[in-house]
Amino acid sequence: MIRVVLADDQTLVRAGFRSILSDEDDIEVVGEAGDGEQAIALARELLPDVVLMDIRMPVLDGLEATRRISSDERLEGVRVVVLTTFDADDHVYGALRAGASGFLVKDTEPMELLHAVRVVARGDALIAPAVTRRLIAEFAERAGGAGRQPDPSPRLTALTEREREVLGLVGAGLSNDEIAGRLVLSPATAKTHVSRIMTKLAVRDRAQLVVLAYESGMITPGWLA
Repeated sequence: MIRVVLADDQTLVRAGFRSILSDEDDIEVVGEAGDGEQAIALARELLPDVVLMDIRMPVLDGLEATRRISSDERLEGVRVVVLTTFDADDHVYGALRAGASGFLVKDTEPMELLHAVRVVARGDALIAPAVTRRLIAEFAERAGGAGRQPDPSPRLTALTEREREVLGLVGAGLSNDEIAGRLVLSPATAKTHVSRIMTKLAVRDRAQLVVLAYESGMITPGWLA
């Protein structure tokens, strides 16, 4: 059973998400929060698999709440999915840097919401790779700013040439199956490479690999057609 906490200051939004999620046999909404402080408290109390986190909330915003959850060793198994209205919020890239495992726009289709929750609960892939490539690239470009130089991480020296290649493809938003197809590997081998890379780089999920790939200059927005 996938246990979910909803964090949004709008009661109707939470009710809508609860209605969609509660209809599924494998998902249970175990708590609701109206602000970031409540979200953190519920995460610590309930240890859910996934927190659906709105960015804009009173008391403590979702960005800082995501950062605190992701940096808390006691909450290592808790994954955060940021909820945003894309046109209004410029903090999605910042949320990924803070430790979010992915993001959704609030008007997403119900099936996309369910897919996102299941995928992030598995810790298996970034949400909607084809869409995420475009969105993360845009936010990375905004966050980087004009003239910003990449910041190569010394941790990358621990990677083999093949692992660096895989990391670049993860950074571009490719799924394990897509990586396998591009590199002529089995999906299981691609997944093993990704798992080893996460271990070597001490990151908690694929979203953090995406951020590291951009910030190290390994890839740039839109590099992979």
